[in-house]
Amino acid sequence: MDKKHRLRKNRDFQYTYKKGRSSGHPLLVIVFRKTRGPETRVGFSINRKFGKAVERNRIKRQLRAITGSRIHQIKQGFDIIFVVRRKAKEASYQDLDIAVYHLLKRGRLLGGREE
Repeated sequence: MDKKHRLRKNRDFQYTYKKGRSSGHPLLVIVFRKTRGPETRVGFSINRKFGKAVERNRIKRQLRAITGSRIHQIKQGFDIIFVVRRKAKEASYQDLDIAVYHLLKRGRLLGGREE
């Protein structure tokens, strides 16, 4: 995923949590808000209780790959945070992909530009 599509700053995460809308799934929770910027940015949040750094980073890598492949299907001008739940530890890549798709669809975030 390109750097321009990454949500990195703590204040952006906090503002999205405070002003955004959320939707849940057994594996993930999505928190999103409309922004004034032209690009959609995506961030990931995983609690330390999830496991050691290796396990947390594996899930983040998988989610980055999933969202990177779908970034052009997502509507532009949103900040999106995926919060990982504990059940995601046992989930396969396909399960995570399905969860991301359902959450994006439920939030009406699909339908961006096609490239």
